[in-house]
Amino acid sequence: MSRPIEAASNVKIIPAMSSEELKQAKYRQTRVAAYCRVSTDHEEQANSYKVQIDYYTNLINSNSEWTMAGIYADEGISGTQTKNRKEFNKMIRKCRQKKIDLVLCKSISRFARNTVDCLEYIRELRLLGIGVIFEKENINTLAMNSEFIISLYGSFAQAESESISKNVSWGIEKSFKEGKVKYVMDKTLGYRMGEDGKPYIVEEEAEIVRRIYRMFLDGLSMQRIADIMQAEGAARRSGCTTWNRSNVNYILKNEKYAGDAILQKSYTIDCITHKRVKNNGEKNKYILHDCHPAIIDRDTYNRTQQELTRRCTIKQRSDKAVTAQGRYASKYALTDIMICGECGTPYRRVVWNSHGKKLPVWRCINRLDHGNRYCKHSPSLNEEHLQQAIIDAINTAYTHNTAFLQSMENNISIVLNDEDKNNTERVRIESRLAEIDKARDDLIHLVTSGSVGEDSLDKEFEALNDEESYLKTQLEAMKSQTEKRDEVRYSIMSAVEGIGEMENTMVDYDEVAVRKMIECIKVLSKTEILIIFKGGYECNAVVEK
Repeated sequence: MSRPIEAASNVKIIPAMSSEELKQAKYRQTRVAAYCRVSTDHEEQANSYKVQIDYYTNLINSNSEWTMAGIYADEGISGTQTKNRKEFNKMIRKCRQKKIDLVLCKSISRFARNTVDCLEYIRELRLLGIGVIFEKENINTLAMNSEFIISLYGSFAQAESESISKNVSWGIEKSFKEGKVKYVMDKTLGYRMGEDGKPYIVEEEAEIVRRIYRMFLDGLSMQRIADIMQAEGAARRSGCTTWNRSNVNYILKNEKYAGDAILQKSYTIDCITHKRVKNNGEKNKYILHDCHPAIIDRDTYNRTQQELTRRCTIKQRSDKAVTAQGRYASKYALTDIMICGECGTPYRRVVWNSHGKKLPVWRCINRLDHGNRYCKHSPSLNEEHLQQAIIDAINTAYTHNTAFLQSMENNISIVLNDEDKNNTERVRIESRLAEIDKARDDLIHLVTSGSVGEDSLDKEFEALNDEESYLKTQLEAMKSQTEKRDEVRYSIMSAVEGIGEMENTMVDYDEVAVRKMIECIKVLSKTEILIIFKGGYECNAVVEK
């Protein structure tokens, strides 16, 4: 005897029909229901409501292959939310109970004004084998092929998206022109609201903000910055002198400090209840640049955002690495930039006891954690000798300033040239996507007007959908390339700035200068390292034994 199979909690079982039910279904008439809805604010509309009921009653009863399965009519109820439409929900329950085979409706807008509801119910009814005929649009959802459905659904969703986008954009633009942008500055250190309703800078607090940005770009971690602020008794916006990592993070990521404002950080998910949720990319956001005085200049703010991204993505320093690095640590610059030339894993600072004295050295993490399992020949480097080799390399770049700057200029030219090509291609792709949208709308119009059957256009729909998918993938790739170019640009600027700030050759090792100028240090042997400056300039340095 076989054991019964239990369904998972998220599985809904649709019972199989008995042989008698299958026999009856094969020869019985099609059970047809109609759904109609009309507002009853006026007597004329009330008459229309009665006319619809009479119309569908006569239509169903006059077809010998159909049998009446009910007229479901909601009177004077908005169509924006299906839960308020009792008759509609009753009809859907009957469909789920397999008591209806076909639904008639005057138009899509009568069935549901909310696109999501409309698509969800159409999909569910199709899975149940139940079609919906929209008379105005000349659509039978059960008869449509898959490619046409994809195109039709895309058209619905696109139309709603464009409508919302236009309304929101217009409202934002209108409010901004009228000076009605609502600033929220009650938690923003460095700003207060003026009598004119616009923010102004509180210089004493603004200097704290600027210092936080400087320390972060100099390589300090958020926690270290918070510790310094608290030790110095610096006051936050609330007046509290207790600082933590989150307080610093909020300041570093706040676009208001660059003079900008981001609108639609949250959005309404229900136009009836007005419930709002955080916008994590589901909707467009609108950035208003230079709409109030900036505390942080644009270049510093952009470099900070790049550095935030870089620190969050620190894992493996090279493709060779087989083990990952942990969270960004700011105490030693080399922890973040020095890698093993053999296995690609970062180096770590350790302290050895040598003849009763403590000797700091740098060692490949693979060798420290796994012996010679992954890395067999990486050397340990004396910290003092390593730092002197780095000082020598920086001084070489400083004394050969012309060659260094020429290398940076060449790299900037390459970046700008790639950017121009990228922009041209992006414009071409966006133009073609607009053409695809129009072509698809034209095909949908041909089908819904009855001029041609959707089967004959299946290949055209498929080709348009495939091309659209390919072009959107290209756009995403171009966006990623743009972000990488920005990183290169800021790296070059950082290296040039570091060399430019040097008044003379470096004598003592400087953690801040190393972070600012050097992208990577690759350990080649016990006596040689390769130093790669930000922007691409490279030089080899000798490490004393």
